[in-house]
Amino acid sequence: VNPNAEIVASSQCLHVNVTAARGLQMVLKTNLGPRGTLKMLVGGAGQIKITKDGNVLLHEMQIQHPTAMMIARAATAMDDQVGDGTTSAVLFTGELLKQAERYTSEGLHPRLITEGYEVAKDMVTEFLDAFKVQQPNIFSDRELISNVVRTSLRTKLAVELADKMSEAIVDAMMCISREGEAIDLHMVEIMQMQHRAGSDSGFVNGLVLDHGARHPDMPKYMENCHILTCNVSMEYEKTEISSGFYYSSAEEREKLVASERKFTDEKVRQVIEFKRSVCKPGENFAVINQKGIDPVSLDMLAKEGIFAVRRAKRRNMERLALACGGSPVNSVDDLEPDMLGWAGKIHEETLGEEKFTFVEDVREGKSCTILIRGPNKHTIDQIKDAVRDGLRAVKGALEDKAVVPGAGAFEIAASRMLHRRKNAVAGKAKLGVQAFADALMVVPKILAENSGLDVQDAIIKVEEEQERSGMPVGLNLTTGEPFLAGAEGIWDSYTVKRQQLSLATILATQLLLVDEVMKAGKAMGKAPPGAMDEE
Repeated sequence: VNPNAEIVASSQCLHVNVTAARGLQMVLKTNLGPRGTLKMLVGGAGQIKITKDGNVLLHEMQIQHPTAMMIARAATAMDDQVGDGTTSAVLFTGELLKQAERYTSEGLHPRLITEGYEVAKDMVTEFLDAFKVQQPNIFSDRELISNVVRTSLRTKLAVELADKMSEAIVDAMMCISREGEAIDLHMVEIMQMQHRAGSDSGFVNGLVLDHGARHPDMPKYMENCHILTCNVSMEYEKTEISSGFYYSSAEEREKLVASERKFTDEKVRQVIEFKRSVCKPGENFAVINQKGIDPVSLDMLAKEGIFAVRRAKRRNMERLALACGGSPVNSVDDLEPDMLGWAGKIHEETLGEEKFTFVEDVREGKSCTILIRGPNKHTIDQIKDAVRDGLRAVKGALEDKAVVPGAGAFEIAASRMLHRRKNAVAGKAKLGVQAFADALMVVPKILAENSGLDVQDAIIKVEEEQERSGMPVGLNLTTGEPFLAGAEGIWDSYTVKRQQLSLATILATQLLLVDEVMKAGKAMGKAPPGAMDEE
């Protein structure tokens, strides 16, 4: 082994790993739950981010220790897949290692604890499948979906704002999800506008384009609009190959210019003729083009009262067809009325230098927008991160068609179940099962602690109530009394719970079985001393 390598061996190595996991746990534990505190992250250039979203914190924090980095990466990878549960996963992993250290310090081999952990994980996963509440009609149960989102968002935003954004997320998910079809969250555009307050954010049944009409005479507000989405160049284009045109007099040049102009004008006239043929009195016409429209063409369209947007983004073009109906056209030669989309109203908002076009009250509604407003960047970022998690929470619930009572009800019930069943496990592995049962209590304990409650008193009350009633009772963080979480609409995601159990157990098991850490020293990789002198 290279003499410059740093080597941490056996018992000391386990201690180092446990200390790193507990260090990360200490940082994140105050953020857990709806009554958790916030962290302020300040970047090197003075950028400020205020958040209590575990995923954001783990992404943004500069973590040096390799073990802590490994836990953080695993937790953020889980968030990328299921959209929530980062803080809980880190806390549970840290607690599993902390409980294991109690036994290893008394001489128990880590392998026996990990065996117990595996047995306990299988028992708890089986228990979770029985504990979850099946919701076969979840697609039509708006109240239940709202509760799932609200439970997720209240742990990240202020209550009033969380409730407002929950409604926007439910509207968006109701718009894009169809039973029996895969849910594509890319169909929900998250748009941000830096003005007004965060509480002005909301759902737009349609699209918000981040550019507007390029002609001052075009209408700023229209109702009952036919929408033509096209990818047709309405401007003079250079030829693909380098070509030249030689003329000997001014008249010849004029003819050339006129013929080029005629080619473009013909296309614009076809659109105008088409508009006249399909628009009844009281109806309007909008052209949203992926390619350019030159000033002369814009002027022709404006005189006809047509609203035209040029150089629209490709993703917006795809979403427009899904939201408004119709189909995108690549040529204006054979236009048919069924190629047109429909929107109840189109209007334009100007914000400083920027223009935004709102296409609302659409007919098809397979795509929509959540518009986030806020006075400054960190407010917008905070809402945006929460909305992203809320959308994933609903997607998980709709796909599982099941939810899990929240407020610590599952963790306390699972811990009690393991204590009852641990004697069925043979040998020293039962100590691992016991450690797992104790570790499960970390989430309810920290929820109580962050709410300023007496931890032991609150947990014992819930355990006694569960024992007495046999119901999935959780902890009311406002009063400190036991209550039925489901009746109050506090539901957790089944997928998140399942992933969390599996991820934390695998991570803790791997870290417990590490008995040596070899870290490249700072001097490694450099030329040996004296090598430079010989040259």
